[in-house]
Amino acid sequence: MISYILRRILYTLPIAISVTVICFLLVHIAPGDPLQMMLPDNASPESILELKAKYGLDKPLPIQYLAWLFHVGSGDLGTSISTGRSVAGELSSALGKTAIIAMGGAILGFSLGIILGLIAGFRAETFIDRAIMIFAIAAISVPHYWLAIVMTIVFAVQLSWLPAIGMGPGGLSLNWEDLSHLVLPVLTLSLIPMGIVARTVRGRVAELMAMDFVQTLRAKGLGFGGILRHVIKNAAPGVMAVMGLQLGYLLGGSILIETVFNWPGVGFLMSNAILRRDMPMLQGAILALALLFVALNLIVDLLQTTIDPRMRRRG
Repeated sequence: MISYILRRILYTLPIAISVTVICFLLVHIAPGDPLQMMLPDNASPESILELKAKYGLDKPLPIQYLAWLFHVGSGDLGTSISTGRSVAGELSSALGKTAIIAMGGAILGFSLGIILGLIAGFRAETFIDRAIMIFAIAAISVPHYWLAIVMTIVFAVQLSWLPAIGMGPGGLSLNWEDLSHLVLPVLTLSLIPMGIVARTVRGRVAELMAMDFVQTLRAKGLGFGGILRHVIKNAAPGVMAVMGLQLGYLLGGSILIETVFNWPGVGFLMSNAILRRDMPMLQGAILALALLFVALNLIVDLLQTTIDPRMRRRG
């Protein structure tokens, strides 16, 4: 098992290095000059050259990349051009806030998705199955940002049941005044993973229920609970892979949701960095989310082999 873990980690290293290259190049090939936000319209050529030298923008791209990679390896993601504060410091605070709504959306979406998928799988080709699958497809198809706006109009503006934007005055305390700020973002984020997990579980369960071993278990007199345990155990590895990917998407794909709800997470930070052409902040945010996504996939891969050791031989 240890050799397998080390091998999977070694496979991940080239991916991580590729991520740093893509992250660096994507920001640099985007149009616009990041120094425009810091310079007056009548800035002298000497001031421009001095500021470029300060941020290392006067060197060739390969040199800039190597210098940036060296600083990243030491934990220094640079200084924000727009705020003048440490990128790592701002990201660490924003990542925690993004993780709150992402984990909330994941817990709600995965739980409902598994329950609905199991019901649909055990009732395959029935009215219940079709109704659940229609709901799952609708949840996947509805645009996040549109649903966020609609829910804000209905529940925050018209009904005044829930707050529309921001975090609670107490931050992350457990009183309802603060927790109510989580409801709309978490509900919005949970729909797509719920639909995808429900479809995945339904497909896998329906496939397993048609296999010979399930018929054998029934012939031996095993009850519904025993059959359910066997089906869940066999369906778990594939479902876990999908859940791992969806958790990565929730952590990295909430930029529009955080912008709509004015939630001070990484997505909101990235949207501001894009508007202000804040290259260090944008690079740091993209890199942090991409590496987090790679790490989550590695963890899910290792968990899969723990549940189903047969997968170890495939790797």
